Amino acid sequence: MADRTIRVGFVGAGNNTRRRHIPGFRALPGIELVAVANRTKESGERVAREFGIATVYDDWRDLVRAGDVDAVCIGTWPYMHCAITLAALEYGKHVLCEARMAMDAAEGRRMLEAARRASHLVAQLVPAPHTLEVDATLQALLAEGYVGQVLAVELQAAQGNFVEPEAPLHWRQDASLSGLNILNMGIWYEAMMRWLGPARRVTAMTKIAVPRRRGAGGGWHDVRVPDHVDILATLASDAVAHFRFSSVTALAPPSEVWIFGTDGTLRLEADAKRLSGGRRGDRELTEIPIPAERRIGWRVEEEFVNAIRGREKVSRTTFEDGVCYMEFTEAVARSIALGQAVDVAGL
Repeated sequence: MADRTIRVGFVGAGNNTRRRHIPGFRALPGIELVAVANRTKESGERVAREFGIATVYDDWRDLVRAGDVDAVCIGTWPYMHCAITLAALEYGKHVLCEARMAMDAAEGRRMLEAARRASHLVAQLVPAPHTLEVDATLQALLAEGYVGQVLAVELQAAQGNFVEPEAPLHWRQDASLSGLNILNMGIWYEAMMRWLGPARRVTAMTKIAVPRRRGAGGGWHDVRVPDHVDILATLASDAVAHFRFSSVTALAPPSEVWIFGTDGTLRLEADAKRLSGGRRGDRELTEIPIPAERRIGWRVEEEFVNAIRGREKVSRTTFEDGVCYMEFTEAVARSIALGQAVDVAGL
């Protein structure tokens, strides 16, 4: 498939698909957007008209079976990711699946096993986007020993809202749609793994601010996905980490990460995409310039297409990475349920 046109179909065409993936594919040479299947045929037809997509399917299964589709971009909520991925790989389609990978680690492992059986196909997860421009520089600094031995990590990611008791149930608060995923915990953990590797043990405490909310149909639903979670973790390197993810800490500082070591400290300001640091003997942090060639940023669709054409391998993000962050997500859920520290399973 090095030279011929790659025909892409979309299962689920929500905000991220319309804002990032469809424009991203359209900008690449040798790509044809051929089909879409959304939650309703009417919404699929709107997307098709907006982006010039030829075919609209009522049922996503028909799209993944279609002979004129080479690759499937999955933009649904997590509850559909596993089923669509398995079917697409079975019918010989390359897969780009939206984050989070799955409902739980078991689904993630099924997806990984299917991808390994179909190793001639590309299987990629949409990466955590918020640190892409700083990842390479941060990884290089840590590898070069800027902080020495990492001792402690502080990560806080606040969405900065006051509680809205009358707001309807959001899909991210509905465990039947989102699974064990909590807020933006998964994307931050994925990013942290790029720099520091995985966690091996966690303990978590949570808060659900509004225990019951009305769903889209007007009925009441118990909320089982936390609005706030604090996590203590031991990393594979033996560093201790404290993670805080919250949608209810209004007016909190912007999301940031501190990495403390024996010889230095690094600070990442996520919204500003800025790094600063200081080493032994310094009196304060100073900004660390990030060379333009290292501010790689978003190139998800390009990487996916290049991998299909045999020009590069997927690095952001592999199914193996996805299983690792789903194992962390599940360990946090077990800790919440048991009220104790639990080990994080590994591949």
